[in-house]
Amino acid sequence: MSIWRLDPDVIHLNHGSFGATPIAALEEQQRLRDDMESNPTRWFLQDYQPALDAARSQVAEFVGADPTWLGFVNNVTEGVNSVLRSLETSLGPGDEMVMTDHIYNACRNALEVTAARSGARLVTVGIPFPIQSVQEVTDLILGAVTDRTKLLMIDWVTSPTALVLPLEDIVSALEPDVQVLVDAAHGPGMIDIDLTALGASYVTFNCHKWMCSPKGSGILYVREDHRERIYPAVISHGYNGGWPAEGGHLHTQFDWTGTDDPTAWLATPTALEAVAGLQPDGWEGIRRTNRELCLTGRDMLADLLGIDPPAPDDMIGSIASVPLPDHLPGGGTIFNPLMTRLRTEWDIEVMVMSWPDPSRSLLRISTQQYNIIEDLERLAEAVKSELNL
Repeated sequence: MSIWRLDPDVIHLNHGSFGATPIAALEEQQRLRDDMESNPTRWFLQDYQPALDAARSQVAEFVGADPTWLGFVNNVTEGVNSVLRSLETSLGPGDEMVMTDHIYNACRNALEVTAARSGARLVTVGIPFPIQSVQEVTDLILGAVTDRTKLLMIDWVTSPTALVLPLEDIVSALEPDVQVLVDAAHGPGMIDIDLTALGASYVTFNCHKWMCSPKGSGILYVREDHRERIYPAVISHGYNGGWPAEGGHLHTQFDWTGTDDPTAWLATPTALEAVAGLQPDGWEGIRRTNRELCLTGRDMLADLLGIDPPAPDDMIGSIASVPLPDHLPGGGTIFNPLMTRLRTEWDIEVMVMSWPDPSRSLLRISTQQYNIIEDLERLAEAVKSELNL
């Protein structure tokens, strides 16, 4: 844990929820804050925009995108709301939006509000879990699309069930006739991503999850042909050209939405560099070793529970979920009784959530470079004890 500021007395197996940031990036963020506070006027009016453009260029290279197609946001929830708010007036009765039942709750809420305001119909596609093959996902989603479908919102990696979905196949089948909005909160840093090659209309992702930047750093990617129609959730000076950003519409609109602390965005390149240095082959090695450990932990838990792995290996990245016995007491995603006991009695941070309804629970592990096999063995020991297996 030498590059991380994590409590060494705790086993951290929940990177997927909030990430963790290398000390080097936290120190760079503090340096930026100190510089900002030493002369706020100079910093915001002179230094900020060039620094933001430099950070954006490095993120763009990491995800395979043109920098002019990227706007900074605080998180995926903000990115999703920016797109949906912008599209709301183009939707109406008779139109349809499609999502899956594995969608992140905040994004579901944003879609439901958009449907209520616009009169469009929201269609939910049921995806089985456990699941046998990735082709099931493609067939079910494409089967739900009709000539009334205007938008598909889909996760690159689902939050509750931790499934890597076949985005390339789905996007290529639908675009440009149906716009695709991708929740890639768990994408960059976990899987190798080329947004230009993907071709989706919109992709939004968190830098503070698997890219390990400071908290509050995210990106909204908008394909070039849609750029002029997308605005931030908070309208500010850029709407009438009052913010002098170069790089086109997205930069003008998103680079300034009011005075805030943008240092998490600016420290993202330092985080990328620090994490890359943990493996000889850089981020390729980061993704590979995280996934290998995750699969090992997933299989260990499945064996303990007496079940088959609930998804094929090619649908797993650096997070994996396993169903828990149905007799467990339910709870929310924050106060699940088992999750609380693992924290208080075993010093293990891991996600346990009720899904797809309060009577059923999933345990989701996340593996990052600070994890070792002994962390997962300790989790298995704790689960065995708590569930009397």
